[in-house]
Amino acid sequence: MCIYNISESPKHSCSSFLCFSTEEAEGDKKKKDKKKKKGEKEEKEKDKKKGPSKATVRAMQEALAKMKEEEEKARREEEERQRRLEELEAQRQEQERLEAERKEKKKQKDKERKERLKKEGKLLTKTQKEARARAEATLRALQAQGVEVPSKDAMPKKKPVYSDKRKKKPTAQTPEGLIPTPISCSLYVPVIIKDETHRSTHTVFGTIQSVHIYAHFSKQSGLNCVFLCVQKRRQENLKNINFDKLRSPVVCVLGHVDTGKTKILDKLRHTHVQDGEAGGITQQIGATNVPLETILEQTKMVKNFDKESVKVPGMLIIDTPGHESFSNLRNRGSSLCDISILVVDIMHGLEPQTIESINLLKEKKCPFIVALNKIDRLYDWKKSPDTDVVATLKKQKKNTKDEFDERAKAVIVEFAQQGLNAALFYENKDPRTFVSLVPTSAHSGDGMGNLIALLVELTQTMLARRLAHCDELRAQVMEVKALPGMGTTIDVILINGCLREGETIIVPGVDGPIVTQIRGLLLPPPLKELRVKNPYEKHKEVSTAQGVKILGKDLEKTLAGLPLLVAHKEDEIPVLKDELIRELKQTLNAIKLEEKGVYVQASTLGSLEALLEFLRTSKVPYAGINIGPVHKKDVMKASTMLEHDPQYAVILAFDVKIERDSQELADSLGVHVFSAEIIYHLFDAFTKYREDYKKQKQDEFKHIAVFPCKLRILPQFIFNSRDPIVMGITVDAGVLRTGTPVCVPSKGFVDIGIVTGIEINHKSVESAKKGQEICVKIEPIPGESPKMYGRHFEAVDIIVSKITRQSIDALKNWFRDEMQKSDWQLIMELKKTFEII
Repeated sequence: MCIYNISESPKHSCSSFLCFSTEEAEGDKKKKDKKKKKGEKEEKEKDKKKGPSKATVRAMQEALAKMKEEEEKARREEEERQRRLEELEAQRQEQERLEAERKEKKKQKDKERKERLKKEGKLLTKTQKEARARAEATLRALQAQGVEVPSKDAMPKKKPVYSDKRKKKPTAQTPEGLIPTPISCSLYVPVIIKDETHRSTHTVFGTIQSVHIYAHFSKQSGLNCVFLCVQKRRQENLKNINFDKLRSPVVCVLGHVDTGKTKILDKLRHTHVQDGEAGGITQQIGATNVPLETILEQTKMVKNFDKESVKVPGMLIIDTPGHESFSNLRNRGSSLCDISILVVDIMHGLEPQTIESINLLKEKKCPFIVALNKIDRLYDWKKSPDTDVVATLKKQKKNTKDEFDERAKAVIVEFAQQGLNAALFYENKDPRTFVSLVPTSAHSGDGMGNLIALLVELTQTMLARRLAHCDELRAQVMEVKALPGMGTTIDVILINGCLREGETIIVPGVDGPIVTQIRGLLLPPPLKELRVKNPYEKHKEVSTAQGVKILGKDLEKTLAGLPLLVAHKEDEIPVLKDELIRELKQTLNAIKLEEKGVYVQASTLGSLEALLEFLRTSKVPYAGINIGPVHKKDVMKASTMLEHDPQYAVILAFDVKIERDSQELADSLGVHVFSAEIIYHLFDAFTKYREDYKKQKQDEFKHIAVFPCKLRILPQFIFNSRDPIVMGITVDAGVLRTGTPVCVPSKGFVDIGIVTGIEINHKSVESAKKGQEICVKIEPIPGESPKMYGRHFEAVDIIVSKITRQSIDALKNWFRDEMQKSDWQLIMELKKTFEII
């Protein structure tokens, strides 16, 4: 046991006390520091909870008020600026109005002054004075011929018939050769005209200026009266329309190639016309008469179709080669058909030619329905041609119905993209606004009855006025054909009126109108195609809408695609001939010819215009046109291109005969004649000929044609400085090709040589484009001394291709497709450098 005494060890106890005291003091200090920090944290948290201080809030409010004040100030300034602009605009408009009023007043005053001077006879030009003298001389001549010219006192008090000069201008209805010559004179007299031909006398009142006096008056006054009689008869026929009696509607079938247009008709007629077409493609127009019995037979399965209410006596269905003949068939400016069937392949939707047909129908404002064809190609389709197509659709399996709904909706969307509303016919409540889609199958026969029923309903309700019976003749020459034992015949579509055997007809011809008599009227049996050889039925008289074949003399040169006219009297023939001549001139003048181009020959006017449209869209120029067989004169006309541009010394003969002597002449002159029955085959043959000709010419002119380029030397890559020069360059502009002669314009057009080799990354190439760094080998021009890098040209010199007038012409003629816009711009720059005109 050990006892420690504190007194015995004072040092130790003191130090221990100090140590404990220090530790306690430090512990207290730490606690105070912790409390202080904790207090500061609490104060900060309290400050955070309290949010921004009052000073901060005040500053924010002041800034916001200042911002609002600036915005208000800017708004007021903007309003003031707008007000000033409006005032200025109003002032400007008022000035313009006053200026316009001033000009109008001045114009009116000048007009009144001129009219006053004209009445006084003071404002006559030299031509008018001469015309007055001629008028007086003509007046004396008329008096000498027995035309009575009463004095001014005998003039009636009523208003002159032709007092308005503007109303007496010759119209388009006046026959050619009868255009009157107006005589300028202020003398106002009545003229009594004695017409010996019709034993009548009539008086024309007015000034000599407005009275039309014909040359050879005694002859032409009779023709003019005939013309007026023809016009009067036509107007009376148009007035006497019987709305209770309807004619057969003319239905035109349109659509893209291979959508089943002819096949639909074959199913309706139980024929096989489509199998006999050249390449299965319709090349000519065909017409089929569908009688009422067939319509009732084909629609017997259609529900809600009242067969007793059918008013139309039948249908005339026209099958066209696509859309082009539909647009070309014209009769005095009106379309030939009444309603159209647009055939759309449900598997392909709207194709290019379908869209063109839609645009054409819009332009002609022709109503149409859509045959949504080839529904039998839907997966697992179960055909049922003897039932209504709506019932047939309901019987299909779910996947088949879903596919049909999906494809039909896609077609409706495509029609919407063309600006047309479309709906399936059994869902269409407004046929005037929505186009009806009828699901059909030309192969199985599904939907054909519904298509015919819808046609009948629409034509006899919406088109009743158009189909009203009219005695005015309206006929169109469709095609010219030679039949064994019958001679040359013409196929005619008769829309209105009546044709009788023995009548005198005037038809358009290649060499002018042809006048002949109807020797026979042949109709194909019902449901038989007019253009297919049939045991025709002979008739004495044909009326209403029919496709009829006419027998007659001198029909070999008849021109298809223009109207047929009937002369009821012999003196009507010259007037009707003039009418046909004028219509043919208008048609042919509308065709714009080029100075250089091919010579086009076709069988009908419709085929000709279709071929020309095809060539125009394919950018093939045409310089001459004709209709009918290829004669020697056609070959001579085409041979003129041998002097201008030999590649166009070509005749494109579409569905026409080429005479043996014409072919021999073409071979001797070097004129190429291409003939085909299908328009696409004809174009393909000509395209191949042009490509071969162009390739031949490119091989011929490749040493003359120099493509433009601008080169910059890379001085660090000079591998050989002389004969041959091998160095690296950069193509700054254009295209560098092997065989290009190059020179340096800055050194006096020093000819460096010809580029004989081009390498990129140690690989030989034929050409180099802008921006490429290449290695070139330049050999000297044969017969010239070699040029040297460092002596004749330096690294700072720009090298260009050496172009000439001949090289530019060669590029324009044969290498235009290989040139870009930037290349032509470089050509223009180099022309100035080389001073080429």
